[in-house]
Amino acid sequence: MKLDHFEEVVAIAERGSMRAAARHLQIAQPALTRSLALLERELGAPLFERRARGVVATPLGEAFVARARSILTEIRRTREEVEQLRGAGTGTVTVGLSIAAHLALLPPSLRPFRARYPDIRLHIIEGFYPTLEERLRDGSVDFYIGPDGGAQPVPQLSREVLFHNRRIVLCRAGHPLAAATSLRELVGQDWVTTSITADASDEINAFFARHGLPPPRLAVRSQSALTLLTCLANSDLLAMVPAQWERFEMTGKALITIRVEEELTAPPLVLVRRSDLPLTPAALHLLDLMRRATSRLTAEP
Repeated sequence: MKLDHFEEVVAIAERGSMRAAARHLQIAQPALTRSLALLERELGAPLFERRARGVVATPLGEAFVARARSILTEIRRTREEVEQLRGAGTGTVTVGLSIAAHLALLPPSLRPFRARYPDIRLHIIEGFYPTLEERLRDGSVDFYIGPDGGAQPVPQLSREVLFHNRRIVLCRAGHPLAAATSLRELVGQDWVTTSITADASDEINAFFARHGLPPPRLAVRSQSALTLLTCLANSDLLAMVPAQWERFEMTGKALITIRVEEELTAPPLVLVRRSDLPLTPAALHLLDLMRRATSRLTAEP
């Protein structure tokens, strides 16, 4: 078994056909077919099921692909770590950030990170933990910062609470209910929401139920900050969002906070990463900058 085998199997799995994988790897398709046949003979079982329109990984193939991705990622990170320790400052850092982490931690971290590592390719994925768990496990995402969804990470991953959070209610500037002071005044309004759970209504309904109020009407659900911003700025929809939205400069004039008297708690923001896989110096530097940003947030009154 050779390193080429891992690269070839991952390419076949990701592209879904021998032809596309051969083109990506820049090798002849017959050579790729022979290499896969030798590997399957060594393993004693097929890794892919041949179909009319390509190939699909067998259960054994899926396990092999997952392991191969992890191996290739660790090799890449090892090379990048050596280069960065030698002062080359090249490579890639991939992080997953929720909307709250984008707003609170990225702005104060981005400029100093770019100053220290101008040649590092920074890949930022907006999302929530469930959608990134597999990539955290195989090491293709260095770390994730976002709201705690409640479930414990898988054994390979560590979870650390960075800070506790709260929510606010946002609306467009000039909204007829902008001066409301209670959730009771917002009953019957339409809402746009993002969600870290399977059912978005569970999260927002709890606040209304706690005060004996009927559940709000969820008109739009999104996992995109841009969608949320667009909906709020161009309609009378309301949103219950992390408090970091209040200080986001790009929405300062378009959106305002409805200051309700009820306490609107939010899940804490957590850091999730592989517990057994050291970060490269560049990824560690970015994480350190975000920790410093967290410290400043928690120190504010």
